[in-house]
Amino acid sequence: MLICPKCGGALSREGKSFLCPQRHCFDIAKSGYVNLLTSDRMNSALPGDNKLMVQSRKKFLDKDYYKPLADALCSTVLRYAQSGCTVLDAGCGEGYYTEKIAAALNSLNGMNAEILGLDISKSAADYAARRTKSAQFAVASVFHIPVGTESCHIVTSLFAPWCGEEILRVLKKDGILIMAIPSERHLWQLKCAVYDEPYPNEVKDYKLDGFEFLGAEKVSGEIFLPCNEDIAALFSMTPYFYKTGAEGHRRLENLDSLTTEIGFEVLTYRKV
Repeated sequence: MLICPKCGGALSREGKSFLCPQRHCFDIAKSGYVNLLTSDRMNSALPGDNKLMVQSRKKFLDKDYYKPLADALCSTVLRYAQSGCTVLDAGCGEGYYTEKIAAALNSLNGMNAEILGLDISKSAADYAARRTKSAQFAVASVFHIPVGTESCHIVTSLFAPWCGEEILRVLKKDGILIMAIPSERHLWQLKCAVYDEPYPNEVKDYKLDGFEFLGAEKVSGEIFLPCNEDIAALFSMTPYFYKTGAEGHRRLENLDSLTTEIGFEVLTYRKV
């Protein structure tokens, strides 16, 4: 699926590098990812999440607090997967969900799916590549996806920045988009502990230009966080982390344990 970010030519693997017909060369890191984010696409010296943020997210997700979401996501992918399908996880982070998708597809005899995870964070791509060898990972922006036009059967986008034009470009005719968004009361008790006047999450209209909406699956439950380390890791994964003042962070630091609701919606679309 990969194409050269410089000329758009198809990339093929040769030894420890990816090369295009014009011989633009991109070395494969020791962990297995390839960096396809060119300097003109970078908005900072180190775009995306830094190593500490990625480590924190990995520790939290590895405890399977969000396993209900992963299960619903995999179930949806399997519903639309076909033999030899290509799956792109756009904004894959440290690869928790990509690994689950790969395992689900590999459990089916004869599926032979090709799976690619992209993230703008080099640290995230590195951790993802170390997590599973059943997928290829690359550093890239979801606003400039280094993937061929109409090359993907399925694209997943989980809490990632949205770029509809690029996703429409890379999806095949009748291709499937699967998104995950937080529901209104996701992490409600966590917000109550931090804020004097918490507010529910806004769930926007499901309509997306260029897509037919196929349905939504709601995932809900409770999780118990037994230590402040897990609470802090969860909070750092949310947009609230950057919007909360010193008093809110102080309240968070004083929490020894927490039980909170979790809630997601898994949305499915077809390219039209």
